[in-house]
Order: sequence, then structure tokens, then C-alpha cells
Amino acid sequence: MPGKRYISVILPLKLGWEPCYRCKEDEMPSVGDRVRVAFAGNGKGREYIGIVSGTDIEPEIAEDRIKDIVGIEQGLVRISEQEIALWRTVADYYMCSIGEVYKAAYPAQKIQGEEVQARMEARAQKKTEQEEAKRKREEEKREREKAREEEKIQKKRERLEKTEERLSKAKEKLSKAQKDSVRDRLTAEIHELEKAAAEIAESLKTLTGNASAGNTEAENTEATASSITEGTSYPDIQAMIGRISTDNGIGPVTTSGIQMANRESSADGVGSKDLISDGIVLSDAQNAAYISIKEAFRKRQPVLLKGVTGAGKTEIYIKLATDCLNAGKNVLYLVPEIALSRQLEYRLEKIFRTRLMTFHSGESLTQRRETASAVRQGQGTVLLGTRSALFLPHHDLGLIIVDEEHDSSYKQDSPAPRYNGRDTAVMLAGIHGCSILLGSATPSLESMHNCDTGKYALVNLDVRYHASEDADIEIIDTIAERKKRGMKGSFSIKLIEHINETLSKGGQVMLFRARRSFSPAMQCTSCGHIPKCPHCNASLSWHKSRRSGQETSGTAENEDMMPEGAAAGGRLVCHLCGYSRPFSEKCPECGGELRGLGAGTQKVEEEAAALFPGARIARLDSDTARSASYGKETIRAFGRGEIDILIGTQMVTKGFDFPNLSLVAVLQADTLMSVQDFRADEKAAQLLEQFMGRCGRRGAKGLFVVQTSMPDHPVYSIIRGRMTGSEGSLLNERKEFGFPPYTRLVNIVIRDTDEMRAVRMGTKLAGLLESGTPPYTVTGPYIPAVDKVADNHIRIIRLGLRKDRQLAAVKRHLMKMLSEFMQKEKYETHIVIDVDPS
Repeated sequence: MPGKRYISVILPLKLGWEPCYRCKEDEMPSVGDRVRVAFAGNGKGREYIGIVSGTDIEPEIAEDRIKDIVGIEQGLVRISEQEIALWRTVADYYMCSIGEVYKAAYPAQKIQGEEVQARMEARAQKKTEQEEAKRKREEEKREREKAREEEKIQKKRERLEKTEERLSKAKEKLSKAQKDSVRDRLTAEIHELEKAAAEIAESLKTLTGNASAGNTEAENTEATASSITEGTSYPDIQAMIGRISTDNGIGPVTTSGIQMANRESSADGVGSKDLISDGIVLSDAQNAAYISIKEAFRKRQPVLLKGVTGAGKTEIYIKLATDCLNAGKNVLYLVPEIALSRQLEYRLEKIFRTRLMTFHSGESLTQRRETASAVRQGQGTVLLGTRSALFLPHHDLGLIIVDEEHDSSYKQDSPAPRYNGRDTAVMLAGIHGCSILLGSATPSLESMHNCDTGKYALVNLDVRYHASEDADIEIIDTIAERKKRGMKGSFSIKLIEHINETLSKGGQVMLFRARRSFSPAMQCTSCGHIPKCPHCNASLSWHKSRRSGQETSGTAENEDMMPEGAAAGGRLVCHLCGYSRPFSEKCPECGGELRGLGAGTQKVEEEAAALFPGARIARLDSDTARSASYGKETIRAFGRGEIDILIGTQMVTKGFDFPNLSLVAVLQADTLMSVQDFRADEKAAQLLEQFMGRCGRRGAKGLFVVQTSMPDHPVYSIIRGRMTGSEGSLLNERKEFGFPPYTRLVNIVIRDTDEMRAVRMGTKLAGLLESGTPPYTVTGPYIPAVDKVADNHIRIIRLGLRKDRQLAAVKRHLMKMLSEFMQKEKYETHIVIDVDPS
């Protein structure tokens, strides 16, 4: 069709293709532009804002099926080619659609916010243009008035000159009386001229907006007026005006001159290219690591910095970030959790000041939108964020830092894309051609394997910054202690003595319990019934009510979901779907007494308050940290020594640096190992090693206590050996059994409210995947440890793919096979694909 051209568009939908749309010849958008289009999916038509991914394409469908675009969204910023490249890379690797990645990067709320912002900016621009037009009209009016006044003065000057000429010729012919009369008329004209000159001077002052400052201007104007009054009988008026302008420091005033002055003024601020001084002095060991990292960067290699806890990895990060900023580049600094970013933000802010920006889900939508806009426009900035910061509109990236790279919090479980932040950061670095540094005291086996194969460069940092000794380790057998009455609730008498000794010396204590709530589960003492969530195959946890009523768990969406504190005993809460109901001490089955099984952080806090009445105690878990201000202030207060004992879940175990912390202890450590996961030992060893590294970081030797009923577990041998050589033995086990990093795992997860249909579809899909001679192994469908969540029954099929050059092609083949199966069975909404499951 003449005058028509075609484009491909990325929509925020789970589509296996990029729809084709038609544009008019005179409204052809560019790649990255936002366009509004109509799309009918599942028989329901609605409009979406999509991203142009291709222009002047050849349609692959009939022309009469192609729709026109609704319009180009001029007010929304263009998506960069680098952003689209990242989306494609993530979609290909994690076996999802590019539309799902686009939706994650630009969720509906964000796009709506951008539209609102665009409308506000358009109104502001229109107002600015109106004010500018008004200013120009007023300026032109003043110029016309000035010209008229100057013309009047010139005429008076000419008349004055003629008068003097006549006076000179007739001077000798006149009598004294006549001379006096002429002199009087001349004097009157001179006074009139002086008055006009003063008015012009005042007009010039107004015109320039008092360009000169303060007393100097007033003094110069007064002096000039005096010179006019006391000067010659017929001064040059134009010269006077010129001198007025010069004496007052007034030159030609234009809009461009004002804008230039503003730019020069802003160049002195934070946005300038002034060099940053970090004030950090590296130790010999740190400096050697720093030099090795820089050398690897020059070879364009990703770097893994393996540094013991307390070695000062953060100082190296800051040094490298400073180098990058001074080169005019931007830095992306990733951390696994919000709690860690809050303490780090406080530290980095002292160095980078307003060059530092933060981005995570704990900030408001407005704050995140403003940060995204600043990232798009900024130059020489440091962005501190969690994994979602990867999808911001980065440009001029010079360095990406992934702190605590081993942490499983970098993996997104839902919704798609189910990506790992660490691996996506490596993809982003490749797209931008920038350096990337992964750091950890306990690196993941995947990263260590990449070092062994030469994909990454390994830099070791084995010396603690303050040369402090490794903490002493004490493993307490809780079963043996209970037999000899050596336990008081969750605390062994040995641990109580260690805490009292630490507090008496002015030290601080940190206690780790892997479960929040008061009791993770309840059980009837008569019939053994354990209350479970009606929507999940999981026990309900007891959250004891507080007088303040500040803690809430779950949601209040129906009659049995009420705010916490509604009942005297608190609430039973499901930590999977959020369901909750008021707690009753009576068993719903037989009326017997319900008692708690185990202790969560809430109970540990209550027991600690009773055991150590003089201590200042605080708790930090996902219940208390729902308030961003509470979490941030608790961390800072502990750092200032205003809290003696801090009790928390995993969020207190990683990355924090507290100078006075000398005792850390793990309560009921068995829960860390009792997980059905081939990575369980690796994760437990990493977490314990990280937690142990929180103490004794300023020269004094720390103490690490673990309370467990399995003191002979292999993980404790790894910890006692300080992880030395453990990577090799764990890697050998992985290789023997065909687990990552020697293979790639893909979980196909089936969720259905109908359990029998989930079983039937899982069996049918597994048979399809096993047909022929597939280049992968198929396990399942099997029942996971928690097989029902939010009324959905779950079955999992696990695929093991070889790591070779055919991996990408095999993934594409699987995607096609799964897509055809879901379309044929009309089962699209029940199957999710999880690549590299955590």
C-alpha cells in the first residue's frame, strides 16, 4: 500500500513474537520510540504502550490483518538500544518473552508515572514559553521607550548647541541684562537635560535587572549623577549613558548571556567534572588486590574478588568507583538486600555526597521514577541498588560492582523474568563494554568454576584490614545440654555466660534465628494436630500480639483476615500466601491446648529480655523492617553502640560492619541444613561464614557460637576449616552427580488449582520431553517439599542441560516445544519456566 510503512513492536505481554503495525509515511518512529497500539489478546482488545523494535520491516502476515498504530507517545523518553539488547539477552537466557522483561523494566505504574510526568513537563514547558514571550515583549517595550528618550535627549542636545552658538555670536552685542536673561534660559535648558539624563540612567538600571550588586551600584550611580550636575555646560549625553552603563558594570544583556552565566555557575556544583578524593588509604594487601583488579580490567576480564570477612573489600570498591567517576563514567553498585544497602548508603554518602543515588523496592514509586530519570541524564554518578536497578536506563557505565555475589537474594523467583542479578550484571557489562567486579568472602561455586576455567580472573584478599585474628568457634550440642539441664528456653547456659561476659566488657552481641514469628508452628498437646493454612500445605506461625499493635502480618481481605492484635493472643499467619486468623489456645480439632514448636525471633527477643534485663535489645526481621525508617535507624543505632543485643533473621548476617561487635551466635542452626536442595550445604556454609565474619573486625578477637542438635554435620567441618579447600570437594560432588556448575538446570513448574489435572498435565509434558533422544535429562514430575501454595497444587519437572555450544539452540527448541504444548492444551497460565533455580 503506497504511503505505508511497517514496524515491529515490543508489548508488555507474554508473546512469542513481536507484533507488526502500520505507520503513515510522515509519522515513521525510530527504534526505541514509544507507540500506543491496540492489541486483541484472548479475544479482549485494549491499548498498550509498546517499544518500536524494528522499522521498515517486511510483514510476515497478510496486510489486512495489520493494524495502524494509534499514535507516537512524544512525551515519553526513548528506550536506548542498550536497554533493548539487555532485554533480548535476558529473555533468551531465562526462556521467557521479551515482553515479560519489558514489563519488569517498565511496569504499568512506572509508565503511568512517566505519562503524568510528561504531561507536567509539557505544561511547565508551555508556561516557560509563555513567560519568555512575555519577557521579550516587555524588553522590546523598554527598548522602544529607551529609544524615544534618547531621541528626545539628542534633540535637546542639538538645541543646546545651537543656543550656545547664537550666544557666542551675539555675546559682545548684548548688554549685561540681556546676557543674564540668555544665561538663565540656557541654565533652565541644561537642568531639563540633566533631569532627562537621570531618568535614562534609572531606566537602564531597571532594564538590566540591577545587574550590579548592592552598595557598589548605588555609589556608582550617585557619582555619575554628580558628574552630570557638576560637569560642562553641554555634556555629551550618549557618552554619559555609556559611562553609566560602564560604571554600573552593565553590558549588553541577552537571554543567552543569562543562560551561559547559569551554566558557569552550575559547573561549580556537584554535577561538574571536579575530581573526587575518597580519602582512603589502602593496606599493602588491599593495594596489591587493587592493582591486580585494574590489570584484569585492562584485559577486559570479569573479576572475582575473594576476600575474607573484614579484609576491607568495600574500601577497594570505593577506590575503583572513584577512579571511574574521575574518568567521567557512571558506576552501578549492587547489593542483595535493602537492609544492607541502608548501612552502605550511609557510608558511601560521606564520600560521593549528591553523586550517590539509591534504587530499591523500599523507596516510593515517585522516588524510583526520579532516580530512573536521573540515571538516564546523569554523568559521573554512583547508583546503589538491588537487582531491579539492572533494568534502569544506564549509559556511560564504567564499572559494575556486585557485592556478596553468592547471595541467593539476587535470584528472582516470580514473576518472569526469573533472573539472577549477578549473572544479568555480567550480561549488562558485556553490552556496555564496562568492567565488572564480583565480590564475596564465600563465592558461589559457579563463580569459582568460572575462575577455574579462565572465564573470570580471581583476586584473593586473605588478610583482615585490622590484622585481627579469626574468631573462635564453639559448637554447642543442644541435645546434650538438655540432658544435663543446660538449656533455658532457646539459650544454653554456656551461651548465656558468653553473653553476660561480653556485655560486662562493653561489647555487643548479635543473635541469628532463621525464622521470624513467636513460634514457627503450633501443635496440640492432646491429639498432635498442627494448624495449617487452608490455602497452602504449610503450618501456620504464631505471631504474638504486642501492646503497640505495630506489627501486622498477612492481609485483611476477608472476615478471617483481621489486623494483628485483634485477639489477645495474636494471630496465626501463613508466611507463603499471607493468610491469617486470630490465635486461640484451644485446638480446633479436639479442644486441647496448643503449644508452640520452636522459637522465632519474636520469642527469642522475649526470652533475651528476661535473661538480660539490663541490656538494650532490638529485633530486625521482615516484620519490624517493614518500616524503612525503623530498619535504617536500628542498624545505625547498633553501629553507634546504643543497642547491646540485636536479634534478627538472615538480613543481619551479611555485609554489615559493626566495630564493637564481639559475639555472634546462631540459634537452632539445624534449620539451615534441613532443606531439600543440592545447594543446602553450600548455602549454610556461606551464611555461617558470613555471620561469623561480623564479629571481631577491629583488632579484638571475636567469638562465634552455634547451637545445634547435629554437631557432627559436615558443614561445621567446613566452617572450622575456614572454607579452605571446601570449594574443591563440593565441586567434585557436583560434577559426580551432574549438578551445576557442570550442567544447566531448568525447572518446569506446573501450578493448578485442580490437583489431578496438575498431575495429568505434568505426566503428559514429561512424556513429551522424553520422546526421542533429547540432549538433556528429565526428572519428574515430582512433588516439592511444599506442594500447595495459594490454592495451587505444584509439580516440578527438572531438566539437566549440557553446557556446550548447543545450549542456546537446545533452549530455543525447548521453548518452541513448550509453547506448542501450552497452546494445544490451552494451559499457558499454568506453566512457568525457571532457569538456574536457586
